[in-house]
This record gives sequence, structure tokens and C-alpha cells, in this order.
Amino acid sequence: MRHVDAEMNVRVLLFASYADALGGPEIQVDVPPGARVRDVLERVQTLAAGKRIPDTPLVAVNQRYAHADHVVAPTDEIAIIPPVAGG
Repeated sequence: MRHVDAEMNVRVLLFASYADALGGPEIQVDVPPGARVRDVLERVQTLAAGKRIPDTPLVAVNQRYAHADHVVAPTDEIAIIPPVAGG
């Protein structure tokens, strides 16, 4: 019998267009154990259900910027911040 690991639930803070697209400043996202930041972003894109959100946001894990390959833990707080344009 094959053992299947349960998904873990991570807290995701949303800012600007992400919060608008997903209906609020925070969501919970289920990802498999060993998931990386890129996996969380893919789930968030799926939850946005076709709403237009930036493809390349800044991501912070526990208030520190993180790369797409950063492995997340169920106790992590992940913040997704759209790119900022200025003039």
C-alpha cells in the first residue's frame, strides 16, 4: 500500500491586485509537503480563476524576501506583493 502525505495548509497574505482578485487580504492555501514558493504561487493563480494578476510578484516568507525555490513549511507566513511601478 502506498502512503500518501496529506497536504499542508499555509497562510498567504495578499496585497493590491492579489487581494482584489481573491477577495481579501489573506487566504489559506493547501500545498503538498516539500512545496516551494513557486507551488504556492501556482495555487494562488488557480484560485484567482482567470482574474488578471501579475505573473511575477515579490514573495516574502516570514517577512524575508524569498526565491521561487524556497521550501515552505506549514508554519510559514507567505506574503505576495505585486511589482511596483512608479513614475
